[in-house]
Amino acid sequence: MLRFLFTCLILISASSARAEIIDIDNAQLASLSSSGVPVIDIRTAPEWEETGIVPGSRLLTLFDERGNSDPAAWLEKVKAIAKPGDPVIVMCRSGNRTKAASQFLSKQGYSKVYNVKQGIRAWASENRPLASAGPALASCRKAKTC
Repeated sequence: MLRFLFTCLILISASSARAEIIDIDNAQLASLSSSGVPVIDIRTAPEWEETGIVPGSRLLTLFDERGNSDPAAWLEKVKAIAKPGDPVIVMCRSGNRTKAASQFLSKQGYSKVYNVKQGIRAWASENRPLASAGPALASCRKAKTC
């Protein structure tokens, strides 16, 4: 139900002004993240554990395993990572879930939202560095920020 409401929110607000959403590839992801733009990985804990994560990324699930979401609660957690007006990178497994996340963040005042267009799958297929999700997952679970 929440996923449906989230989708409706995105569609309703599609006609209003929004910030820039930029699809990026892995080279751009590496460059932007090394320059300090935060990477928010919106996948689920089992996905993080399965593949690992881009080093330094922040773990913040948007859609649970059943596709449910609480956009308002998720946004509050994003604000602890990057304030509206700041640029942010969002990534998932393949780039599909981040389309909705990118649109949502752009409506919330984020100046530039970078969407990793092919997600962690492409990152891993290019043999780019991956970190174990364990330490980051333990940290965010302890702080209740995942």
